[in-house]
Amino acid sequence: MQITLTFTNPLNHSLQVGDTIWYIDSQDVSQAGGYDVATNNNILKLGTVEEVSNQYRAHQITISNSFTVSTPDLTNAFIMFSKNNSTNLTSLTGYYALAKFENNSKEKAELYAVGSEVSISSK
Repeated sequence: MQITLTFTNPLNHSLQVGDTIWYIDSQDVSQAGGYDVATNNNILKLGTVEEVSNQYRAHQITISNSFTVSTPDLTNAFIMFSKNNSTNLTSLTGYYALAKFENNSKEKAELYAVGSEVSISSK
């Protein structure tokens, strides 16, 4: 079974095919330290990303899932994703890397540290 989720805001740039989509009802999300926080007990797996579309302001994700009962109500759900660990373990290769950090929050945010790994890859 496939589910298509449509969002009004742009999707996270690192979302890709193969990632896992998780959800929790917004009633189970609380505020702590200025952030939305959910308990691990209530987070449920929705499925695996099959397609990501950002065309014409229609930000959509197509997900394959294995629900044997009806699809849960996602109207007031908090949606999140995790990367597939088996395909995202490698380091950068090549002669340079470009990193872009964006803050889409309307509040001030500080970046305390950025780390990188450098090794010779052309020998």
